[in-house]
Parts: sequence; structure tokens; C-alpha cells
Amino acid sequence: MAARKKSEEPSINIDEVLTDEELKAVANESEPAERKAKPEDGPRTVVVAEDEAVNRMDLVAMLEDNGYEVVGQAANGEEAVELTRKYRPDVVCMDVKMPRMDGITAAGIICDENIAPVVMLTAFSQTDLVKKATGAGAMAYVTKPYEESKLLPTLEVDMGRFAEINDLLDSVERSERKLKETTDQLKETEEKLKKAEDTLEERKLVDRAKGLLMNKADFSEQGAFRWIQKTSMDQRIPKKRLAQAIIAKYGDPKPSDSGER
Repeated sequence: MAARKKSEEPSINIDEVLTDEELKAVANESEPAERKAKPEDGPRTVVVAEDEAVNRMDLVAMLEDNGYEVVGQAANGEEAVELTRKYRPDVVCMDVKMPRMDGITAAGIICDENIAPVVMLTAFSQTDLVKKATGAGAMAYVTKPYEESKLLPTLEVDMGRFAEINDLLDSVERSERKLKETTDQLKETEEKLKKAEDTLEERKLVDRAKGLLMNKADFSEQGAFRWIQKTSMDQRIPKKRLAQAIIAKYGDPKPSDSGER
């Protein structure tokens, strides 16, 4: 047996290099952060759109103090739409009066894209403004100054309604998809049935034509079938039409025809 080369590394017991506690420490340090599971019931995420910085800071503080996570802050409607598209929050708090794009227009875009529910925030409580906000798709409306007792329940109700509506839309979509699948299957079944009926009718006509050729032209059963098959292929005539022609020529005359004779 050949001797082991000196250049080969000797076998080392890992327990002699690192203790169990040290190995556990290394394993914990090397675990990537993304593998750590995120809590299932995480905080509700919010995008806040308010052009007045002081009001926005107060609103953000109120939300964070009550367990919400503010993922985006916007000073105008355009920023609100961009942040909502980017973060897809659980809810959007949208001020009505903002520069560049007002809150009602921004809410309309967000609701049309069905990204998140929108709660409108304003110091005005005119009926026409409420109608415009609800017409844009906003489900709730809160007037300034913001109060926790009014704002927080409104957010929860708004998110609940949004979830219910989307569940309903999903259900309708599933029903429509199932209906389409059923309709397609029914159509396919009808086509197969029609094809089977045509095949059965053709077979009956070919069998009758074959019998007539055997009786009238002294064909054997196999010879009659081969003649029909070959003639159909050579002349490019469907077997059904060829069989009908044979029956018309060699078949028994109709009662009216025999009466005239």
C-alpha cells in the first residue's frame, strides 16, 4: 500500500477546534437577515399625504403612537400616488387641498388602480366636497383637527370595507372564470356529440351503400367497403355523400315512384 504523501492535510476533529457554544455563535451570526420570519400580524402600513408639514408630523406621530407604520409621507397628490404605488400600504390618509395635484384627483387614481383604501382628510365639510371625494372612490372622510377617537376607527372601517370589496371582486372573478370554463367544456362536449352523431350517420349510410353494392353489383363485403373508401379518396368525395349517391341510385324506389310506375 502506498504511503500517504506528506503534503496531504491530516484529518482534524472539528470539536478540537471550536466548542459547541462557539459553533452555535458562529451559526447565529452567519444566518442571513432575510431568513428571519416576519411576524404574521405586523403593523398596519400607511401613506400620509398632507402639504402642511406641521399637520403631517402630528398625524404621523398619532398613527405611530397607535401602532401604525407610516411607510411614506407626501406633500402633494403626485407624491401620494407614487408612494402608494411603491409601498402598496394598507391605507392612505389623503388631504384634500394640496398643490400640483389635489387629494381628490390622487384618490381617484389610487382607487381606480385598486391599490389601497383612501381616507380623505380636510378642514372643510361641505356636502359637495364630500360627494367629490366619495365619487373619486374614497370610502371615508374625516375633518380636521384630527382626533384619535374618530380617525383610528375610520381607518379600520375603511380597510375592512376595502378587504370585503376585494374579496367580493375575487369571488365574482372566480365565478366568471368558472362559468367560462364550464361554457367552454359544454361547447366542446356539444362539438364532440355532433361529431359522434355525424360519424354514426355516416357509418349507417356507408353500411347501407355497401349492402347495395353487394346486392346490385356482386361486390364482396370487403370489396364494397374498399371501393367506397378508394373512390372517396381518389375523387375527394366525402364517404357520406358518396354513400348517399349509391343509395339514391341503387336503393329501393320511394312509394310515390312505384305508384307512378
